[in-house]
Amino acid sequence: MSEIVPADNDRRIALVDLLDRVLAGGVVITGDITLSIADVDMVMISLRTLISSVGSLFPPDGDSGGAR
Repeated sequence: MSEIVPADNDRRIALVDLLDRVLAGGVVITGDITLSIADVDMVMISLRTLISSVGSLFPPDGDSGGAR
């Protein structure tokens, strides 16, 4: 009989590794919330957020004379 070998995409990723990948590249999360009463839209909220590390957003330019 042949041995079953798990595929590479079945491997588990630790939460710390996932967070490191997200902060290194950045991620944008968007969502919409609609509050309605009796099928009448009362409030619509559009949410957008960017999650990234400061080093990814503002890479160092090598200039040592400027303010941080």
